[in-house]
Amino acid sequence: MKSRCEWPGKEKGNELMVKYHDEEWGKPNHDDRKLFEYLILDTFQAGLSWRTILYKRENFRKAFHNFNPIKIAKYNEKDVERLMNDAGIIRNKLKIFSAITNAKKFLEMQKQFGSFDKYIWQFTNYKTINNKLKRLKHIQATSKESDAMSKNMKEKGFKFVGSTICYAFMQGAGMINDHTIKCFRHKEVKCDT
Repeated sequence: MKSRCEWPGKEKGNELMVKYHDEEWGKPNHDDRKLFEYLILDTFQAGLSWRTILYKRENFRKAFHNFNPIKIAKYNEKDVERLMNDAGIIRNKLKIFSAITNAKKFLEMQKQFGSFDKYIWQFTNYKTINNKLKRLKHIQATSKESDAMSKNMKEKGFKFVGSTICYAFMQGAGMINDHTIKCFRHKEVKCDT
């Protein structure tokens, strides 16, 4: 049996969390579309558990046009109303408006930097920070890198991008490897960087 981080849980019903942990979390990602998906999902995660968001991910994908930033940037009041009536997602008007704003800002960063990837990875000097955590309790909620990312994104007009949300984004996108050292993914992810 593989040794993995504690957070996905071992209980029946956590298969999606385990799959996310084993295949996605912490793996360096440079695909703009995927990075935008993480940005949107992390916006909606604010104040909630990742498990809640992960189990609604497919609903978010359908509701937000497969995380197409060009389409989302053009959302209007009718789209906001549609999303507010969609029980499959988190129905929070501020987060919905933030997703629209963030889509616009995402497109601006692509234009300015050539890709969102080039913009966002600058905060870790374009490489993964490999932490050597022994236990789940050693995972931090923020870092100097997430502080810098949050400050810069806020200055550029992004919403729901506090340092804790930025840190979670960095973990998911593989900018930070927070797999515990006993986890089989720690070494795999480290080799991918």
